[in-house]
Amino acid sequence: MVATIFNASLFEGKTALVTGGGTGIGLRTARELAQLGATVVLASRKREKLDKAVETIEGEGGKAFAVVCNIREEESVREAVAAAVEAAGPIDLLINNAGGQFPSPAEAINSRGWHAVIETNLTGTFQMTREVFTACMKKRGGSIVNVIANIWRGFPMMAHTGAARAGVDNLTKSLAVEWGRHGVRVNAVAPGTIASSGLSTYDPKFQQAAQATAAFNQAFRLGTEAECSAAILFLLSPAAAFITGETLKIDGGDSLFAPMVPPAQHGKMPPFGET
Repeated sequence: MVATIFNASLFEGKTALVTGGGTGIGLRTARELAQLGATVVLASRKREKLDKAVETIEGEGGKAFAVVCNIREEESVREAVAAAVEAAGPIDLLINNAGGQFPSPAEAINSRGWHAVIETNLTGTFQMTREVFTACMKKRGGSIVNVIANIWRGFPMMAHTGAARAGVDNLTKSLAVEWGRHGVRVNAVAPGTIASSGLSTYDPKFQQAAQATAAFNQAFRLGTEAECSAAILFLLSPAAAFITGETLKIDGGDSLFAPMVPPAQHGKMPPFGET
């Protein structure tokens, strides 16, 4: 079981689709949704990770299904959404968490690398969102949360993903306006540096640099997957019924870093839900 601040039946009777749900923030969010009564469908490219994630959720008493999907491919998205609806029913909640990038100086990013990151983070998010809206939410309403990143001071060494995530931030606002008349809320969260399994995919030097960013936020530490999940679930929930088109930063104030008043170690903002 996972730590949660929400009512045990908050998402009872709801179906949630979580992209990138096999690991990291996506899996943590899916586990909490299932624990709170939702039927969860996990989508990712790798069947092995999906099967392990489903096993974890079912072992905690939740209900979960898995669909293999490459969000960069339109037909794959269409097939995955159809399979999700067939397995679990119409989708009420969509968490666009899937993404990917690699660190590089901007001048070293070739066209292939640029397009791969843009297509994954921006185009893939759009394709999945459009398909879920068309298949389910246009008639039934729903809630969507896009997971982006801390882009507010630029994204040096990650120019491609910074550009893509900024696009998703604007897409969030645009869709909130277009689809509000259908009862669909669209919001986003922007995590700072999170102590997530995703960090392990980078080389040791980059991991060290990421760890060092703890000195630039007011909690003076990295965030947790649970803290991201809590914010996502709030935006999905009825408590956020009057919130749409917003991006909630989960960065401990990193985006407000001011060299004249640097953060200090204090230990008074302990992490939530590390396990």
